[in-house]
Amino acid sequence: MKQKFYDTAVKQEKAVLVGVMTPHVTDEQEKEYLEELEFLVATAGGETITSFTQKLQRPDRATFVGSGKLEDIKAFVIEEEIDMVVFDDELSPSQLRNIENELQVKILDRNNLILDIFANRAQTAQAKTQVELAQLQYLLPRLTRLWTHLERQKGGIGMRGPGESQIETDRRLILNKIALLKDRLKQIDKQNETQRKNRSQMVRAALVGYTNVGKSTIMNMVSKSEVFAENKLFATLDTTVRKVVLENVPFLLSDTVGFIRKLPHQLVECFKSTLDEVREADILVHVVDISHPNFEDQIRTVNETLKDIGAIDKRMITVFNKIDAFKPEDHQIEQQEEPLTLDDFKHSWMAKNNSPAIFISATKKENVDEFRSLLYEEVKAIHTERYPYDHLLY
Repeated sequence: MKQKFYDTAVKQEKAVLVGVMTPHVTDEQEKEYLEELEFLVATAGGETITSFTQKLQRPDRATFVGSGKLEDIKAFVIEEEIDMVVFDDELSPSQLRNIENELQVKILDRNNLILDIFANRAQTAQAKTQVELAQLQYLLPRLTRLWTHLERQKGGIGMRGPGESQIETDRRLILNKIALLKDRLKQIDKQNETQRKNRSQMVRAALVGYTNVGKSTIMNMVSKSEVFAENKLFATLDTTVRKVVLENVPFLLSDTVGFIRKLPHQLVECFKSTLDEVREADILVHVVDISHPNFEDQIRTVNETLKDIGAIDKRMITVFNKIDAFKPEDHQIEQQEEPLTLDDFKHSWMAKNNSPAIFISATKKENVDEFRSLLYEEVKAIHTERYPYDHLLY
């Protein structure tokens, strides 16, 4: 008898991306946004087959894109047997329902995708609780779409109301679970607060930056620890704190969750306790991927998030990382102009205005000693202010 073999590998889901170009979005920006969305899909374990874009004054209130474009997407989905369509913006509950009815495949928006990645990456009880809370808050206004099958039932006596009552039951269960998770987070916050107090008055530095800029690699390099690092978005969700001694000065260094454009507000709210490490730090080490063509936009996104959590006015070092991957042609402002070189950036307003600043490659160990010296000087300055009688150490 011939033995049968079954493929148990999980099939990679095929995705189509959809974006709307409003008047204030350039072709170049839209390309970057969809590339980032493709990276998010890959991080979640999917494969992007193609993308659709449409120029509109504003997204269509009913279906996000126009009816003609939706028909094009539908034809492609059927022909290529696509598993899911991902939209590069938050969809309203009605948009989600209308698009789902039309395309008959799984529909995700950017927020839903990011929440899914966070759920997959969460390791500690705190991160898992925060993500679950964010997911339930996202789900609550979208409950009705889960019960659209009831609309297809024949109406009349005995058929009135079961959908509504089921939705109300689910809503009450979700609200109860949200309250439970919020209480659990309060308890975790109290424990974390106690831990922070137990760290005495040591100088504290926190690594911040856009996702996937190399914060965890720098953390490993400086603290000689093994923090998980890989070339995927949101590789680190949980804040890692390590004691570091440079020369003879001890301080605490923390690695925090990366920021991203259009980070779902549910996640920002739920992760505020995790970001306490940023708010309570003495020094922020803002890591920037200088090889990214639009790193200046990423700097703005990080600064806006820091402003939102009340940490923008802190002492800051800007670390321009990945100089080994820098390509001048990726930084050509106008076609006819010469591309900007790394030296151009070093002498530009960024290096001056984001002072002190340093240009390094964490993976290639370029300018690492200079970075350590700069960090040491900044930490020592605060340590000297806090402990003036320790000056004999230096």
